[in-house]
Amino acid sequence: MAVSYKKLFKLMIDKELKKKDIVTQTGISYSTIRKLEYGENVNVDILERICRTLQCSFDDIVEMLPNNEI
Repeated sequence: MAVSYKKLFKLMIDKELKKKDIVTQTGISYSTIRKLEYGENVNVDILERICRTLQCSFDDIVEMLPNNEI
């Protein structure tokens, strides 16, 4: 299984938030944003901070994909 964070970036667009806003509001680094962009592994604590900031659930920002859909 692969992980996709496309839902997170769509939600950011819907809420008119830039990467800079997420970095500032959550305290995560730009390198973590880059990991999210490329579907790399990030700590669940990071995802929790993002969910708290955006007032959403884990399902709103993460999608599990079969390996052939990467």
